[in-house]
Amino acid sequence: MSIRGLKKKQPKTFKVKVITMDAEMEFSCEMKWKGKDLFDLVCRALGLRETWFFGLQYTIKGMYTWLKMDKKVLDQEIPKEDPVSFRFLAKFYPEKVEEELLQEITQHLFFLQVKKQILDEEIYCSPEATVLLASYAVQAKYGDYDPNFHEPGFLAQEELLPKRVLRQYQMTADMWEEKISAWYAEHRGIARDEAKMNYLKIAQDLEMYGVNYFPIAQNKSDTDLLLGVDAKGIHVYSINNRFSPNKSFEWSGIRNISYSEKELTIKPLDKKAEVFKFFSSQLKVNKLNGHGRRLTNCVKDQRATGKSCRSKILQLCIGNHDLFMRRRKVDSIEIQQMKAQAREEKARKKMETQRLAREKQLREEAERAKEELERRLFQMEDEARQANEALLRSQETAELLAEKAQIAEEEAKLLAQNAAEAEQERQRLEITALKTKEEKRLMEQKMRETELIAVKLVKESDRRAKEAEHLKQDLHEAREAERKAKQKLLDVTKLNYLHVARYPHHSPADTRDVNFDKGSVKMDLKDVDLKRLSFEIERERLDYLEKSKKFEDRLKELKSEIHALKLEEKQNGLYSHWNEVLGSLDRSIGNAPSWMKTFGAGDLLDINLGKPFPAYPLNATSSWPCTNKNQHTVPVEKSTFQTNTLVASNVGTGTRKQIIKVQQQDSDVIYI
Repeated sequence: MSIRGLKKKQPKTFKVKVITMDAEMEFSCEMKWKGKDLFDLVCRALGLRETWFFGLQYTIKGMYTWLKMDKKVLDQEIPKEDPVSFRFLAKFYPEKVEEELLQEITQHLFFLQVKKQILDEEIYCSPEATVLLASYAVQAKYGDYDPNFHEPGFLAQEELLPKRVLRQYQMTADMWEEKISAWYAEHRGIARDEAKMNYLKIAQDLEMYGVNYFPIAQNKSDTDLLLGVDAKGIHVYSINNRFSPNKSFEWSGIRNISYSEKELTIKPLDKKAEVFKFFSSQLKVNKLNGHGRRLTNCVKDQRATGKSCRSKILQLCIGNHDLFMRRRKVDSIEIQQMKAQAREEKARKKMETQRLAREKQLREEAERAKEELERRLFQMEDEARQANEALLRSQETAELLAEKAQIAEEEAKLLAQNAAEAEQERQRLEITALKTKEEKRLMEQKMRETELIAVKLVKESDRRAKEAEHLKQDLHEAREAERKAKQKLLDVTKLNYLHVARYPHHSPADTRDVNFDKGSVKMDLKDVDLKRLSFEIERERLDYLEKSKKFEDRLKELKSEIHALKLEEKQNGLYSHWNEVLGSLDRSIGNAPSWMKTFGAGDLLDINLGKPFPAYPLNATSSWPCTNKNQHTVPVEKSTFQTNTLVASNVGTGTRKQIIKVQQQDSDVIYI
């Protein structure tokens, strides 16, 4: 077979979109399919077995029309769309939802459709009933109420109440949510499918539930009546009142419905009852393919001949009457199986619900017991923590008390020691006060001695200066005599030389001898005077050095004693006394000659009372250097001086100066 032949045998299809209350589905339908083929495909896709309640609805020219099951889909006046849209809705309503709606999917679809009709105000409901129905709708969606999870505001995005009810009362969204939540909290323990069934059981008692309304009139010109068709029969309403019918015809009391052009006639089963005739403004609403007959015969003729009714009213009447008769007959095998399965499913769900309730109760009890145990554990832990804290506090208190006791004991010992030391200090101060008085007296005596020594030194210095001046004058005279003797000697030598030259035959020996004898005598005399003067000067210098050494030793002893007294007086706060002593010493030194003033307050006595007097050893082992022939070197024994420099300058008025210098070096040398 060729590819072209395969293409010719392939059936052509068209796309169909079916919209349910909570989903959308798309199917590919064959061109020859009838409405029942498409309807069965949708029911199989949904898993729906109770198909007699539902139908496929489409919109054409603003009117809702039901798809006919016995006619091809494309032969009907469906919208020219791609894909063609249909709505899968409940066409007929049961009398008792709890007994007739067996499948869960059927209950779910009815719940969604009835809920939408109530919210769209196609079914009137009182505000109290709408709040109750809203609470069941919330229970069906969210399950049991949990205050920890369902916080305020969780229903803000939910549409639960008709707009008419919201406009009727001046209440905020939070207030409505509070009322709904109060009812919702009372439904605790109700399963979700059970909540849906409770919703439908409340809704089936509403006056407008399951009723399809059509405008009619008792004459051709007016449309002042409404014809209502539902599961119980046909009802006639006034145009302004859809709740209470003016007339009602039960399905069991209707003999037949007939039509003639636009006129429809309802004949009751009781022949004595009045026949009801009405007119419809829509031709296709009541047009039939035959004359008036019984509803049962009309159904048989439709199934036998394949001809369909074009009247929506008649279609609804036939479908509701068929369901009415089905309810009153013995259930078919399929219905019996479905009811058995529904009972089993219901029993299973009940057992499951009971089991879940028991488990939930046990879990709640376990949680309560756990919470109680946790509470007790927390309480015991808290008590243990408090006990541990009390124990720690008691231990800390005991340690603190022990530490305080130890500190108190140490303080007592310290106080006792301080008391003993204070007593010793008091005694020492008493002794020190006595010593201070004695030492002060001794110090004053030593100061007086020091002043006397200083005065003696000044006098001795003046005397030595005068002696040095005399010696300098004697030395000057000796040098002048020596110069004159040398000059005379030179003159005699010149004369002898001239005499020899003039008188060569004379022997100058006698003359030279005589002259030389005179000169030697004079020179010997001068040399004897010079040596005598030098010896006297040297002896006086040695005497002076010895006295200076003694004076310095005495000064050193005084300084040591003054230093010791200063340390003691510093502790006793007698600085003012030492300031007076030092002032007196300064005044004494101020009266001394210039060579003693070079000591100063820092050399003779250390002004800084906080420091001890320095005691530097003075080595004077080297000789006395002399630059002139008249100066002599005299060795000086080792001695220690506490002063840094002692200079006596300008002794006398001649050219000879006497300098005394003490240097603190490794080998200290004294130059005079």
